[in-house]
Amino acid sequence: MEDLLNIEHTIQNISLSYSKLSDNCVADFMKVSKLLTADKFTLLVTEGQYADKSYFIVKGCARAYYLKYGKNIIDWFAFENDFINSINSFFENIRSPHFIELLEPTTYLEISRQDIFKLSDKYHDFDRLGRVIVTKILFAYVTVFLQSNLRRHIRSMKTYLTFDLISRKEYL
Repeated sequence: MEDLLNIEHTIQNISLSYSKLSDNCVADFMKVSKLLTADKFTLLVTEGQYADKSYFIVKGCARAYYLKYGKNIIDWFAFENDFINSINSFFENIRSPHFIELLEPTTYLEISRQDIFKLSDKYHDFDRLGRVIVTKILFAYVTVFLQSNLRRHIRSMKTYLTFDLISRKEYL
């Protein structure tokens, strides 16, 4: 009974924070969701896996990352009241390029792609919730991508300016 109350509280929080859900939608959402707790360093998604679930962080945090030349490249973080999934794997049904790892003991709500699509077909308000969530996840991803590109651009400019100054001294 306590889990159901916690699930209901969590879904009401989602409804207040993201997009208002009807009582019937909340009831059906509760039926298909799981409230889980996992330890630090738990992998919710691994690279190469078909990721068919979405996660809402109730307490704790997670990161989405991939490996490049053996180095972890973090794409984004999810903290309390954030959703996270391997978005391209989730929507395109392809193997995930990402790992999703918990960075501390975390409580999260889990829902499958199949149940999300069923709820979206049945409830307009759930469909709207999905659009808001995807927009927020993509915005977080794009923000990190742009910041990374800006840092790379600044490094390139510093290298160019240093080289330019050295070259000019040779001709003075």
